[in-house]
Amino acid sequence: MRTAVVDIGTNSTRLLVADVDPASGTVVELHRESQVTRLGDRVDAGGKLSEEAIARVRATLTSYRAKIDDFACEANLAVLTSAVRDASNGAEFTKLVRHEFDLDARVLSGDEEAQLTFLGAMSDRDPASSAEPTVVIDIGGGSTEFIVGTHHTASFHVSVQAGVLRMTERHIHSDPPAPSELQELAADTRSVFLDALPDAQRTTVRRAIAVAGTATSAAAIDQELDRYDPRRVHGYRLLLATVELLIARLADMTEAERREVVGLHPDRAPTIVAGMILLQESMRAFDLDEVEVSEHDILRGGTLLLAGLR
Repeated sequence: MRTAVVDIGTNSTRLLVADVDPASGTVVELHRESQVTRLGDRVDAGGKLSEEAIARVRATLTSYRAKIDDFACEANLAVLTSAVRDASNGAEFTKLVRHEFDLDARVLSGDEEAQLTFLGAMSDRDPASSAEPTVVIDIGGGSTEFIVGTHHTASFHVSVQAGVLRMTERHIHSDPPAPSELQELAADTRSVFLDALPDAQRTTVRRAIAVAGTATSAAAIDQELDRYDPRRVHGYRLLLATVELLIARLADMTEAERREVVGLHPDRAPTIVAGMILLQESMRAFDLDEVEVSEHDILRGGTLLLAGLR
């Protein structure tokens, strides 16, 4: 079965085209693409999706629709998350996506988003390792999701209103960021995370998987990948000490200088410092020395859902 899943997130819009075997659950990726579209730009302050942000997403979806047609996909799904949930015109935008691009557009609840992300991240795990309590950390543009569970089932999840775009807009007003801005961002993040995460969940977890753009960017920067290689990013072990060094390095640069960093997509330069701090505070909240970076996330979860394998 050939599927197409589009993730219309707060900071980026992504596409995965894949062949999936409903009998075995085997997924063969045919095409993956990501564009930084910043749909959630100023949603935290203004409460609605801007016309400029909608235009950026529409341009990207026009390109994605052509790819979906080229691959002759049998089924499609477009998932919309934090920015659209929060925006007063989110329902109107969802209708636009559904009718203009012929996509099965769904605004996911926090629970649905968590379950699909966890399913995607855990889908190719070894049965022995997947039996250990695992937290999947999904740092997005508007929110961060923590999903705890074993095997393919999440037993706990929480979505907190702290994402790379939201926290950048709240705290970073200098270029490069002022030390006081970084300290306030970290303190705010730490407080939000600890308020949302019960001690019982934080102390139970033994391992972590980090998905989405901040974590994959950190893995690419650490390996100095001049050209992004998902095979080298997927499964990469990222140390807390490395994340701390990356924060110090990136926060000392201007945005223009960060755009030249090997391994970092230039469009992520404005928000990567906030993203790294969110990742650092996520790891500290669970007392983790390392996380495993994964390319498998809500896109793969959506693919398995379309094949009836959730």
